[in-house]
Order: sequence, then structure tokens, then C-alpha cells
Amino acid sequence: MVIRRLLNYLVPHKKALTVASFLLILATFSDVIGPVLVKIFLDQHLVPRSFNRGSLIILASSYLGLNILSAVLQYRQLVSFNEIALKIVQQLRIDVFSHVQHLEFRVFDKTPAGALISRITNDTEAIKELFVGVLAAFVQNVVFMLGVFVAMFYLDVRLASFCLILLPIIIILMISYRKVSTKVYRRLRKELSYLNAKLNESIQGMSIIQAMRQEKRFRQEFQTINDNYYREAMANIRLESLFVRPAVDLIYTLALIIVLNYFGLQSLTGPIEIGVLYAFINYLDRFFEPVNMMMQRLSQFQQSLVAAERVFELLDDHRITSKVTAPDSPAISQGKIEFKNVSFSYDSDARGAMALKSISFTAYPGQTVALVGHTGSGKSTIANLLMRFYPVTHGEILIDGIPLSRLSDQELRSKVGLVAQDPFLFVGTISSNVALSRSEVKETEVRDAVSFVQAESFIGRLPQGLQEPMGERGATLSSGQRQLICFARTIAGNPKILVLDEATANVDTETEEAIQNALRKMRQGRTTIAIAHRLSTIQDADLILVLHHGKIVERGTHAELLAQEGLYYKMFILQHGSKDKEE
Repeated sequence: MVIRRLLNYLVPHKKALTVASFLLILATFSDVIGPVLVKIFLDQHLVPRSFNRGSLIILASSYLGLNILSAVLQYRQLVSFNEIALKIVQQLRIDVFSHVQHLEFRVFDKTPAGALISRITNDTEAIKELFVGVLAAFVQNVVFMLGVFVAMFYLDVRLASFCLILLPIIIILMISYRKVSTKVYRRLRKELSYLNAKLNESIQGMSIIQAMRQEKRFRQEFQTINDNYYREAMANIRLESLFVRPAVDLIYTLALIIVLNYFGLQSLTGPIEIGVLYAFINYLDRFFEPVNMMMQRLSQFQQSLVAAERVFELLDDHRITSKVTAPDSPAISQGKIEFKNVSFSYDSDARGAMALKSISFTAYPGQTVALVGHTGSGKSTIANLLMRFYPVTHGEILIDGIPLSRLSDQELRSKVGLVAQDPFLFVGTISSNVALSRSEVKETEVRDAVSFVQAESFIGRLPQGLQEPMGERGATLSSGQRQLICFARTIAGNPKILVLDEATANVDTETEEAIQNALRKMRQGRTTIAIAHRLSTIQDADLILVLHHGKIVERGTHAELLAQEGLYYKMFILQHGSKDKEE
């Protein structure tokens, strides 16, 4: 099944594959015919001492010409096969990466980033070896072996028939090796995945490791994983050392004994042709050279198949976000949001572990609905469901009366703007991070967005302004500066709905006040869902929802909730004290 799926990637390259295969057959013919010419020289010229200059020149020219032709054809077919292989792997990587981009967030919640990276890089690299090193080598060697057998039958039918006994032995050896090695390679790829995952986690959390003096513990954990990988690699080496060279050499010795015994017995009854003996021994050596090569490539073949299983397992993961692409899909025009009896669990198999329980509320166009509550109360989960990062377990979410599932990805992502708590910047420039290659966002709109969030003051102090290069995750900027750029990114898209997930958490008080002023202007004609930890940032919200253990326990305006003296009141007192309440 895996091999069939891999071979399906060859279909678009049928023409190039046909040309490469034809070149391979010609190259094989040129290579195989060489010993026949040597046999003619030995039996018709050297042994009878018949040295006709014209015949020898033709024979020598033919031998030299065939070798030159074989070298040229081998080069061309090798380049052709490798070009096809690289194009296939290029397409496979694009397919895997594109699929990963549409996976549900729960996949990333449960799968370490390093493990996914390992599948997209290491495993596809192993598949590349299947097409580049294995498939081309297998085709070439099988064609060459067939050519050798044709030549052997041409020289001596009976002896060639005896040698055919070797084929079942070689096939049994290959099947046995493949069956035993599959389990080893699966464990090996899994340990490599763990190794990459631990490396990725350690590098991303290096500041915490150093600050908490955890270098020794992480080094020991990495050593344990590395030791496991070493043990599996050694098991693989022992397996190869047993099956690959020694076993094939043993079969080669058996074949040599058969040939020498055959010619020895023939010599008892009459003369033997030295040229035929030379050609047979030469062909045996040439026959087992590709067998040895194929056995060595069989190791790569097994690694490639196991890697392909892992890649196709990822491609077959159907936990993808809804991808509505119909051209007549509804449009978001007003921005009215309705949650109707929405319940949700991050673990689809879990019972009773609901992150949200029967959430219902309506946010009208132009309104700001704030979500507050203790950590783990479900605030960010509501935002994640609205952005369709996760599928709703029970209930329904509507925008302008349209079920969320009916909206196209393009419509939803362009009309709902998100500013997350953790500001994420990509490698590039400040300008490219604000625009994000959206064709509708012009350079002037980038400047307007930056000005709108009052980020031009710090950007103006940078050497290259908006064209200042950004490293990975914008490491050269402060958390507040990164957040301002992310805020400008959202504003540049001119969304109908704003989702602010603790958007001002990493901004200093002075900058936060400027952003709050900008937000007041933005709210006109836009629906805003604001998740806040600091209650001072959402006091002017049209509706405040207080969440506790996944439920809405209080709702109302700031003044109404304070008057109730419930959970919101207690949270406010803890943050501001009774004096602020009285004011």
C-alpha cells in the first residue's frame, strides 16, 4: 500500500521516466556486451594465435566505444532518475506542509513540534533516498542482472540454468531481511523523532533552563533519549552486518563453486573454451556486484518505507479544520456573534472534562463583549472556537446568523482579526510582518496601521524603520513592541470582528493607554471580543461575561457587576482595592 502510494507520485513524470528507462537499457546493453567481446578475443584470436590487425582494431574500437557509450548513457540516466526523484520529494514535502497547515489545533496540543518537524524534514529526506538512491539503483541493477542472464544463456544454456537456482535464494534473503528490519527501523525513526522533539523543546526553553539551573537534568534526559537511539542504531548495524555482505558473499562462493565444477567436469571429457570460462566468471562477478548493491540499498529502502508510513500517517490525519471554499459561501457583513449552548472538550474522547459548558451570549455589531475569569475558566477557549481553531463539541456558533461551519476560510480569516497574548513575528521586516503578504494591504495602509496603534515612535528610532530586519520571533524587540506590531497587523486587515486575547498583557501602562484610545475608535462599526486579566482595560465594555470552570456565572456592565458583589466584585477588589470601587 505504501509503495503503491509512493509510486503514484511517478505518474506526472511518465514521459521523463520512459526516457530515463530507455537510456538505462541502452547503458546496460553497452556494459553487458563488453565481456562477450573479450570472450571473442580470447577464443578467436589469443588461443589460436590469430592476430588479424583489421579484426583486432575493430574489436578494440568496439570495446572502447561501448565503454565510452556506457559511461555517457549511465551519466544521463543517473541525472534523469535523480531529477525525477527530487521533483517527487519536492511535491511530497509541499503536500505534507500544506496538510499540516490545516490540521486542528488539538493535533499540535498533543504532538511535540519537534516530532512534526522530524516527519516533514527527516522522514521526507529518507523518502528522497528511496527515489534518488534506491529506486533508480534497483531499476538499474535489475535491468543489469537480466542483461547478465541473457548473456550467460547466450554463452551456455545449461550452466546459465544452473545459475538460475541462485535467484530464489537471493529473493528469500531479501524478503527475510525486509521482514526482520522493518521493526528495527520503526523503532529507530521513532527514537529520532523523540530526539528532535527534545532538542526543539530545549532550544526554545533555553532561557528557562539556564535561569532555573536545569542544564544537568536536561542533559541527562537528552542522554537517555540519545542512548535509546544508539541502541536501535546498533541493532540496525548488526542486522545489516549479518544479512548484507556476508550472506551475499556466501551465495557468490556457492555460484563460483558451481561454475568451476561445471567447467572442471567438462575438461575431463574434452577441451573447454577459456573465453567462455572468463566470461562466466566475469558475469558472475558482475551479477553479484548489483546484488550486493541492492542488499545495501535494501537498508535504505526499509528506512524509506518506514519514513513513508510515518509521513502518510500524518497525511491521513483527518483532524483538519473546516475548509469551506465554495465561491457562493456567505459573507460577513455586520459582525453579529451568537454562541448558542456551546460546550467543548479539548479531548474528544474525554467524558466530563469539558472546557466550556452551555455557553450562550450575543455580541451585536459595534459592541465590545469582555470575557473575564480566573486562569482556566475558558476565556481563550471561546476565542479559539470563534476562530475555528477547534470544532465545537455541542451547540452552535453563528456570525450574522450564519453557522460558523458554512463560512469559507477566506471569509472568516479576513473578517475576524486576532491579537493573541503571545506576540509572534516572522523572519522578515516590520513592514512584511504587518502586511503578511496580503495583496489588499498596501504600504500606505501599513504606515496608517502603525500610526493608529502609536507604534511609529519606537519604529522611527530603529535604523531602517519599517524595513528593519526581524530575526526569529522578533527576538531583538521587547514584548510590548512585538505586541504593538501584531496589533498593527490586525488593524491593517480592517476586520469586521476583533478578537483580543489578553492583547495588552505585555504592553506598558503608557502604551496601553494609547492602545485603549485606538481601540475606542476601532470599535465603531466593529464587534470586539476582549479577553482581559486586568479589569481596568474593559470597564467600558458593553457586556462583561464572568466565567468560572467553563460556565458563565455572571453577566452585565461594569457597574452592574460591581453592584452584584459577586465573583467580578471580588476580582476587582483584589486588583484595585475598595477605594477604586468607591470612586
